Amino acid sequence: MHLHSHKVRISTAYAMAHRPHAFGLTGEVQRKIKGKYSEELEQGARTWIEAVLEIELVPGADPNTPLGERAFQESLKNGVVLCNLMNTIKPGSIKKINQSNMAFKMMENIENFLKAAENYGCKKIDIFQVVDLYERQNMTQVVNGIYALGRVTQKNGFMGPSLGPKEADSNPRNFDEDVLKAGQTVIGLQAGSNRGASQSGMNFGKTRSILD
Repeated sequence: MHLHSHKVRISTAYAMAHRPHAFGLTGEVQRKIKGKYSEELEQGARTWIEAVLEIELVPGADPNTPLGERAFQESLKNGVVLCNLMNTIKPGSIKKINQSNMAFKMMENIENFLKAAENYGCKKIDIFQVVDLYERQNMTQVVNGIYALGRVTQKNGFMGPSLGPKEADSNPRNFDEDVLKAGQTVIGLQAGSNRGASQSGMNFGKTRSILD
């Protein structure tokens, strides 16, 4: 059973890695996604990752010049940097980081990062999917996901470098009993006044007919 599962994972990874280029509607969607890619946001995400981990994503690259979509993707593709990032932000988040260059091992790293980010407080809708990064299907969403993590780190009190604005806390409105009673009184008065309302609109009191 274990051997069969291993073969399935390898074949799935191979199929994903050798998927043909998209044409038609799918290709058009992907071109639009790529058209929205921001190297400015990429540079912010890159600078933050490098500051947190105290590394260079691409050794020797100019720190003030964006890497570009392809090079940025290649620097994150095996998932190792992302796993190290998550473990630096919250130690122990990811127990095992694969160092293998086998496709399914790299995708497993990315998946573990995404699960850890979600457990840390990132909303699933704000992060990305494995194929967005591994196959470079949507690097715009990958960058957005890194910014989402950056916002949550500030909310959770991470003391390292920050990225983007702090995510807003929920702000429930608490009213005391007197305020609630006053509100109920107003609602009751409005309900009494609205008894003369018609389907054509809200009318207070007795309606007046206007004849030609």
